[in-house]
Amino acid sequence: MSIRRIAILSIVLSIVAFAFLSWLIYIKAPASSEGLTWVAFLPTCNAIFNTLSTLSIVAGIMAIRRGYKKLHAFSMATALTFSGLFLVSYVVYHHFQGDTIFTGTGIIRPIYFFILISHIVLTAVALPMIFGTVGLAITKKFDAHRKLARWTYPLWLYISVTGVLIYVMLNL
Repeated sequence: MSIRRIAILSIVLSIVAFAFLSWLIYIKAPASSEGLTWVAFLPTCNAIFNTLSTLSIVAGIMAIRRGYKKLHAFSMATALTFSGLFLVSYVVYHHFQGDTIFTGTGIIRPIYFFILISHIVLTAVALPMIFGTVGLAITKKFDAHRKLARWTYPLWLYISVTGVLIYVMLNL
C-alpha cells in the first residue's frame, strides 16, 4: 500500500469516526440504562484504559529510544489496544448516557473547557496521524513512520492524559 493510500484511508476512517461520535453524543437520544448498573462504571473504565494507553505509549517511546524495536512494537500495539478498548467503552457509555454535562463552577469551569476543547481538537488532528503511523509501520515504511511518529506520539500522549484529567474533573 502506498503512503498516499495510507493517508487517504486514515483521513476517511477519522472522518467516519468523528461523524459517528458526534451523532452518538449530540444527536441520538440516549437509550434507557434502567437496570444496567454496570453502565455507571464505564467512565472509570475509560479513565483506566486511557491511563494504560499512556503508560504503554511512554514504554514504547522509551523502548525505541533504546533500540528495542520489538518491545517498541509490542508497547505501541498495547497502547493501540487500550485506546481501542477505550473507544468501545466510550461508545457504549454514550449510547446510554448521551452528552455529559460539566457542573463545576468558578475557576475550574474555564480550565475544564480549555482541557476538553483542546482534547477534542487534538483528537481530530491526531486520529488520522495515529492511523497513518500504524499503517506505515505495518507496511514497513519505517522512514515515513519515524517522521510521522515524532508528531503523532506527543499528541496521542496529550489526548490520553487529558482524557484522564477530564474524567477526574467531571468526578470532583
